[in-house]
Amino acid sequence: MSIYKLKSSFQTLLRPLVGRLAAMGLTANQVTLVAAIVSVGIGGLLLARPEPALFALVPVWMFLRMAFNAVDGMLAREHGQKSALGGYLNEITDVVSDAALYAPFALIAPFSLPWLTAIIFLATLTEFAGVLGIAHGNGRNYEGPMGKSDRALLFGALGALVAVFGTLPAWTWHIQPMACVLLAWTVVNRVRAGLAAA
Repeated sequence: MSIYKLKSSFQTLLRPLVGRLAAMGLTANQVTLVAAIVSVGIGGLLLARPEPALFALVPVWMFLRMAFNAVDGMLAREHGQKSALGGYLNEITDVVSDAALYAPFALIAPFSLPWLTAIIFLATLTEFAGVLGIAHGNGRNYEGPMGKSDRALLFGALGALVAVFGTLPAWTWHIQPMACVLLAWTVVNRVRAGLAAA
C-alpha cells in the first residue's frame, strides 16, 4: 500500500485548476522545472542555514510539490502536452529534487550523513526500478511501501518536528534504518511487479 493510491482523488480536485492553467498557456515542462528549481532552492537554503524554523518549509513544500507533480502529469496527459523531453525531465528532476530536500536532514541530530546518503541512494534506486518497467514495455511502476508520496509524508513530518521542537527526538534515529528497509522492499516490489506484467 502506498499514498500514491490516493493520487486519482487528488487529481480530481485539481482538474478545474489544471484546465485554467492550460488555457493560460502554461506547459507541463514549465511546471516540472519550476518544482525542481524550488526544491533545489529550499534544499540549498537549509544546507546553508540549517535553522530549525526554516525546516517548516519542508512540509509546506512537500504538499505543494505533490500538487505540482499532479498538475504537470495532467497537463501532459489531458491537454496534449506529452513529450519525450517531458518524460526525461519528470524522472530526472524528481530524483534531483528528492536528494536536495532530504540532504539537509543530515545536519539534524540524531540523523547522520551516512544514513541520509543511503536513503537518497535507495530512493533513487526505487525510481530507477519503477521506470525500468517502461524500458521493458510494461509501463511505469509505482508499487510501495516507500514511494515518492510516502517519502514526502515522512520528510514533511520530520521537517515539522524540527521546526516545532528545534531538533529531532532521539528515537527518530531508528527511522533511518527503517526507511532503508522499506526502500529496499519497494525496489523488490517494483521489480516483481514489472516481471509479473512481462
